[in-house]
Amino acid sequence: MKPRRYQLRKEAVGAALHHPWIFRGHMSSAADVLRDGELLRLVDGANRIVGHGFYEATGAIAIRMLRRGPPPPDAAWLRGRLAAAVARRAELAGRSDAIRLVHGESDDIPAVVVDRFGDTLVVASYATGADAMARYAARVLALGPASPIIGPARHVLLRPARLRHAAAPRPGSPADDDREPRAGPPHDDHDLRAGVAHDDHDHGAAGSPPGEPLRADPGHAPAVRVLRGAPPEIAHITEDGIGFAVDLATGQKTGAYLDLRGLRRELAGAPLAGARVLNLFAYTGMLGRAAERAGAAAIVQVDASERALAFAARHHVDDPARHTLVTADVFAWLPAALGEPYDLVIVDPPAMTTRASQVPTVLAAYRKLYRAAARQVRAGGALVAACCTSRIERAVFHRTVREALGPGFTLDHEIPPEKDHPVGFPQADYLKIGWWRRAG
Repeated sequence: MKPRRYQLRKEAVGAALHHPWIFRGHMSSAADVLRDGELLRLVDGANRIVGHGFYEATGAIAIRMLRRGPPPPDAAWLRGRLAAAVARRAELAGRSDAIRLVHGESDDIPAVVVDRFGDTLVVASYATGADAMARYAARVLALGPASPIIGPARHVLLRPARLRHAAAPRPGSPADDDREPRAGPPHDDHDLRAGVAHDDHDHGAAGSPPGEPLRADPGHAPAVRVLRGAPPEIAHITEDGIGFAVDLATGQKTGAYLDLRGLRRELAGAPLAGARVLNLFAYTGMLGRAAERAGAAAIVQVDASERALAFAARHHVDDPARHTLVTADVFAWLPAALGEPYDLVIVDPPAMTTRASQVPTVLAAYRKLYRAAARQVRAGGALVAACCTSRIERAVFHRTVREALGPGFTLDHEIPPEKDHPVGFPQADYLKIGWWRRAG
């Protein structure tokens, strides 16, 4: 495809040189003739080539940068990016056969995600201009370059971004989504959400890394496409010695939350023998399985999706006597929950907005959520507080949780991003996980 010349406004030149996105507010009226997904040769006022990117017709991000400097992006350039991304993940090969091989802009391959689950690759793009790159990346990676991570993949799935009614994506958008969020419930003390639109247990669009806005969808998501082989509906993977199942056919994101690997590893190694654990926004119960492996005696898992919990019961429960699965809206269930307190409470809510204007409301919702969760933690127990709303900065989130939990809790440590989910620019720092300890 021959790129179209587009002259950047002065304030956009600096962004193009140092950031993966050019926002719509920096575009000139000449952008009105550009087509969605069109490849652009970007020049400055002196007609010097700044780089190349592709245009998005809707949303706050207008241009995603592909390559800086005069050379246009080509197949050799993309193969080099893919090889570098795979090489950065070499140390994960001995720990898991489920790895994110490409993490969008943070791997300099914008709007493309590739996850490997055993012998199956799941590839997703979340912008029209990235569709061809995603398919080519899948073909290159499926052939399996010599690498400790990846040999030939028997199966390849393409999962397009699906329709989302929530205002936000799980790798979280730094920019306002043009679509109007679903109307929230009334603002009252009985509703922890405080009117924030959300979509339970879904951190992101199908495959989109946090830190990216969702792709606009005209009405419904296209079906998953098979690009190679005959992928199974359910993939079985091993992570740090623990087996998990991944819903490739209809699961959230590309099938599982690989970015929570670090938390699963920490749970599996925690001193939980005989402990009571509450897992909120449990989805398919992967965190609950890790807690069971650590010896937890009673694990209550709550999620709004009956289907997700049924998957958990089939695939992530070894001893049914130790598990209680509750289908409920966590925001409504938690304030009314009674009974013996827990040794560990895990709170991993969905992203609640991409809109800067909603941040104060979201923070209020987090305060109510974590205040209610704190009441479930016994003296000497712990609470895991997670946030995947990228509009909420790390320091702001921890301060908000501290205020909600009160002086009886201290932040013991944070769980950093996994190696296959690099934070390549500030807005990609979407996932924050803190392990808080309650005084005895």
